[in-house]
Amino acid sequence: EKVTESAMAVSSSLYNLRYVKRPDIVSYHPDVDTYEVRQTQSDGTDELVAIFIHDNYARQYKSSGAWMSEYRSQRKIISPNSDPVERIPIVSNNNNFAKGKHTLLSFDDARTLYHEFGHAHHGMLSNATYARLASTNVLTDFVELPSQLMEHWLKQPEVLKKYARHYETGDVVPDELLQKLKTAESFNQGFATVEYTACALLDMAVHQIEDYSNFSLSKFEAEELARLGMPEGIVMRHRPAHFQHLFSTSHYA
Repeated sequence: EKVTESAMAVSSSLYNLRYVKRPDIVSYHPDVDTYEVRQTQSDGTDELVAIFIHDNYARQYKSSGAWMSEYRSQRKIISPNSDPVERIPIVSNNNNFAKGKHTLLSFDDARTLYHEFGHAHHGMLSNATYARLASTNVLTDFVELPSQLMEHWLKQPEVLKKYARHYETGDVVPDELLQKLKTAESFNQGFATVEYTACALLDMAVHQIEDYSNFSLSKFEAEELARLGMPEGIVMRHRPAHFQHLFSTSHYA
């Protein structure tokens, strides 16, 4: 809850957005929180700009990973005699945190929440005439820009000092721990770079094959990694057969 509170506070500071929880709106699961997202306009009026659905906890049959979805994209053009609320986007963030008496997030988990919240802003702040051009319907490289930018606000001292508190005592995170967190960012980067670079090179090699007759992915993977000189002590970050992004759509691949 503190991480969500901090993310919404950052959102409010950056974009003048206000999140009003609506427990009276029945959602598809009791764990899901629904918010009105409101913004004060230049003329002083308070305007509803989006509905935000926050689905943070893992549960049986829920897809793995974390993602942003839209139940309705923003648009200015709607059918004649339609309710004007149909112009308002309905955006969701979906995570898979383990729910417990105290749901404590690692820094990586908190970064994921901020990342997906950045995608949510892409949908909530969309201002397009046609739904086809709204929200994340942009060039693929730009899809990840709002999410990457939002991530960086998590580690700002002003945010951590206010919201990163001990769950029992309420004590503020000490400076020495923040310094350790900063120092750890550069730890093991050589290993990590080989991990993801090997994945990228293998992916490009797979997509350059012209004839897939009698193709064995496992055999190709082993031969290509050997050709690249992959160190035996390092494995790929994502094996081709399980990396969901490769199989979601041909466009994303």
